[in-house]
Amino acid sequence: MTPTILLSFLIGYFLILILISYFTSRKSSDNSTFFVANRNSKWYLVAFGMIGTALSGVTFISVPGAVGKSSFGYFQFILGNAVGFIIIATVLLPLYYRINLISIYTYLEKRLGYWSYKSGAMIFLVSRTIGSAFRLYLVAIVLQKFIFDAWNVPFWLTIIICLVLIWLYTRKGGLKTIIITDTLQTVFLLLSVVLSLYFISDSLNLDIAGTFEAVKTSSYSKIFFWEDFLGSKSHFLKQFFGGIFVTIAMTGLDQDLMQKNLSMGTIGEAKKNMLSFTAVFVIMNIFFLGVGALLYIYAAQNNIDVAALQTADHLYPEIALNHLNIVPGIIFMLGLTAATFATTDSALTALTTSFCVDFLHFDKKSDQNDPKLVTMRHWVHIGFSALMVLVIMIFKVLNDDSVVTAIFTAAGYTYGPLLGLFAFGMISRRGVTDKLVPWICLISPVLCYLIAANSERFTGYVIGFELIVLNGLITYLMLLITSKPTTNQTKF
Repeated sequence: MTPTILLSFLIGYFLILILISYFTSRKSSDNSTFFVANRNSKWYLVAFGMIGTALSGVTFISVPGAVGKSSFGYFQFILGNAVGFIIIATVLLPLYYRINLISIYTYLEKRLGYWSYKSGAMIFLVSRTIGSAFRLYLVAIVLQKFIFDAWNVPFWLTIIICLVLIWLYTRKGGLKTIIITDTLQTVFLLLSVVLSLYFISDSLNLDIAGTFEAVKTSSYSKIFFWEDFLGSKSHFLKQFFGGIFVTIAMTGLDQDLMQKNLSMGTIGEAKKNMLSFTAVFVIMNIFFLGVGALLYIYAAQNNIDVAALQTADHLYPEIALNHLNIVPGIIFMLGLTAATFATTDSALTALTTSFCVDFLHFDKKSDQNDPKLVTMRHWVHIGFSALMVLVIMIFKVLNDDSVVTAIFTAAGYTYGPLLGLFAFGMISRRGVTDKLVPWICLISPVLCYLIAANSERFTGYVIGFELIVLNGLITYLMLLITSKPTTNQTKF
């Protein structure tokens, strides 16, 4: 697989995205179009396109790679995700639609107060910037290795090229453009996974029935883990309940994915979107796990030393680009690119929306489509793109997987306070001591870190995905302890 062929397909791919951007934004490119797609999005397009956003490039290569170590245990987490999506559809979405929100964090201002609102919005900005930058960083390494190193293009220029291309096709249409481009990117993602299954199976001389049987009888097909509740992160209860609350916090309380749901005309359409998305999401992850099992079976039969790879995440690109023929390699690269850029373009739009609404208060302006505000929105969009470059280059300078992973994990800590804030607002009728909320949102993750670092040593209990539950609970309890009776009886 030559770098020239891969680059040619990459250029063609982006030309298609820019063409879509032209047609979706030529009639309207105002703030309403950018933020909520004029609230007339089709639920089935949003549901389908959200798959590409939810399944990042990291998922694309990491879920198959992790099968070698944890078998199909990740599916326990996916089952929890499915329950979390249903809770979002039946509890959070009706709340957001009832208040007619643009940014979901304005709920915190209405219910709890100014500093609670700013804390929630800032949590999102920090978490999403770090998370999205990390996802793009990991995939850019693959693009750099297999494409741009051939022309001695420096890594920093690779990142800038990627983000400039994303900015070009999202700068005018924003969410309206992304709903269409994400639909296309999800098509590439689906085709890539399904065709990867086909080509790997074909190289192993397996038909459909044989593929299913090979995966089923392999050592990788174990799904449920009930052993060692205290000492294992893979136990079903930890994975399942962690999956529920991670989904609620990182999807239902995240402006990125919720912004798409808020772009529809009615709550009924938003619910249909969320529930149909859930079904496809579960099926897609089954396919990813199946690809992972086949990759390890292929590696064993073709004497590929998995241990010699820098990380298990490199197994999928290694086989697709260096061991299969040209078609599977192109399909893999298109799928990886689609998954990565569907996540990054959506994140940049959501970050721009949140900053414009939550900190520049576009929603309170008499004319939200004033040309000056549109220009300001463009600069905010450019600013977050530049910030993404900076964060990615910091990851590159660190050049230490353990440190980078720790930073990315730390970003997950911040969603716990967000979970606690929304839970308090929806469950309790008391008011918060608003000025203390930013401090509570800082203290809770620190306490959680100390507990997680010492839990195994003192109790033998290893904390996994359920850390976010603990984080949210500590935030909730501190809000409750410092709370006060309120005369505000408005129910949201």
